[in-house]
Amino acid sequence: MTFALASRTRRMNPSAIRDILKVTERPGILSMAGGLPAPEAFPVEAIRRGCDRVLGTQGPAALQYATSEGLPGLREWVAQHLSRPGWQIDPSHVLITTGSQQGLDLLGKVLLDPGAQVLVEQPTYLGALQAFTPYEPDVMAWASDEDGPLPEALAGDPGPAVAYLIPNFQNPGGQCLGELRRMALAQSLRRGHTLLIEDDPYGALWYDTPPPAPLASRAPQQVVYLGSFSKVLSPGLRVGYMVMPSGEGDSARALRSKLLQAKQACDLHTPGLNQRLILDLLQGDFNLDAHLCAVRERYRIQRDVMAHALATCLPHGCRWRVPPGGMFFWVEAPEHVDTLARLPQAVEAGVAYVPGAPFFSSVDAARQNALRLSFVTLAPAQIHEAVARLAPCLV
Repeated sequence: MTFALASRTRRMNPSAIRDILKVTERPGILSMAGGLPAPEAFPVEAIRRGCDRVLGTQGPAALQYATSEGLPGLREWVAQHLSRPGWQIDPSHVLITTGSQQGLDLLGKVLLDPGAQVLVEQPTYLGALQAFTPYEPDVMAWASDEDGPLPEALAGDPGPAVAYLIPNFQNPGGQCLGELRRMALAQSLRRGHTLLIEDDPYGALWYDTPPPAPLASRAPQQVVYLGSFSKVLSPGLRVGYMVMPSGEGDSARALRSKLLQAKQACDLHTPGLNQRLILDLLQGDFNLDAHLCAVRERYRIQRDVMAHALATCLPHGCRWRVPPGGMFFWVEAPEHVDTLARLPQAVEAGVAYVPGAPFFSSVDAARQNALRLSFVTLAPAQIHEAVARLAPCLV
């Protein structure tokens, strides 16, 4: 039997990272490919105790259907946790999502018509490109300089419909947007008609100094803020959140209403048991700040080991910057090196990485000589060995 697929599926492609992760399951492979947090950093015992408490005291409610907006107490915690002078978040503007990845899909569904202009960094998060692509937008490279995306790219009437940005320890680049550029971007947003999607899964993973205040705190009526518990607690729980734009105008109200309707149509609600578990941890004897301090110290050591390994092992002509936070190094090999073509050689040598090309919005913009390396899932001794195995593949 022949099935007719929707025309929009022609633009959908499998995740290059997911395909590479299959390779990493082979024995002996040292993987720097996945964007996975370290499993050793998961608070397993605290989660086990939390599950016992939630099921023991809230069992029937935790196992029942729940509201689409999310658990009220968890929405209130998110609002209180993020609020600061100039950005007092109404809990009714918080939508709990099944991971922040779902937030990207909901925003694409609600905001993007075929041909709508979307600005993205070059390179940018592959999952965002995958989330937006089915809605057939015109994804455009966001012009940038050494300080980040240019504010003037948001100008125009009407200007781009949507801009997408990871300001804190970007995936895959690792850079953090500075204070002055954030101020300039916020000013451009307030003057224009572009809605910014601020994706912040890595903001808590800083190793030198905390990042500047979110863009959403500077232009709350022009920014949708996405956050997640995946990198700070567990990705397997699949709980994230969206802070929708403030304001009581017709446009803001319609956006909040349509995002909720899209959520209802997608999965009714994020698993209630998982929401209650996370709220129990946040409000109980689990010390989130102490947990994050321990995670940051662990990852900082791993980052420093990888920085030293890259400096001592990689061939002449390779370039990188030490990220001030997050999970990734972005490496550019000499121009003649095609990192996608060299991947089989690397796997044969017992190491895996993600080629850089899939992180670009077009083939023309892609840097074939780039690659992304994750440093958080390997022990320090393994990091040095992995980079040593990689080095001959980049000559």
